[in-house]
Formats: sequence, structure tokens, C-alpha cells
Amino acid sequence: MNWMEENGNLVRTFKTTDFITAFNLVSAVVGPCEGMKHHPDIAFGWGYVRISLTTHDAGGITELDHRLAQVIDMAIKPFDL
Repeated sequence: MNWMEENGNLVRTFKTTDFITAFNLVSAVVGPCEGMKHHPDIAFGWGYVRISLTTHDAGGITELDHRLAQVIDMAIKPFDL
């Protein structure tokens, strides 16, 4: 499943095999997000990570969100999801 537009957000949900993998996936995206100074909303638990991107001060999805989505996709590539 790829990124989808949902209520003014760019959203992707990843299925993982367990809680620690979900945690590690979240940990893998924190640095790149911080590097871009653009911070997603992230929810995770046993078997899933849900990442939601929007540019709040622009009132919706911008090119910055699309670029961060690509960066996140690269960061999670080693997880082979």
C-alpha cells in the first residue's frame, strides 16, 4: 500500500510482524524527519505503524509532505515491507 490522501493528510500504514519491528520502523524515520524539520504524526502498536503528513501552516498537503514521504520510504526500505 502506498501513500494515500485522507482528510487533508498524506497517510501510509505499514504492517509489521510484531511490536519491536513497529518501534524500530518508527525509530528509523525519526532522524530523517528531524533532518527535514518536518514532523509527521505517527501512531504505532503491535503489528502496525501509521504515518500522517500535512503542512499545518499551509493548511494541507504540500510538496514538502511529498518529499518527506519519499524520504520515509527510503528510510524503511531495509524493513522490506
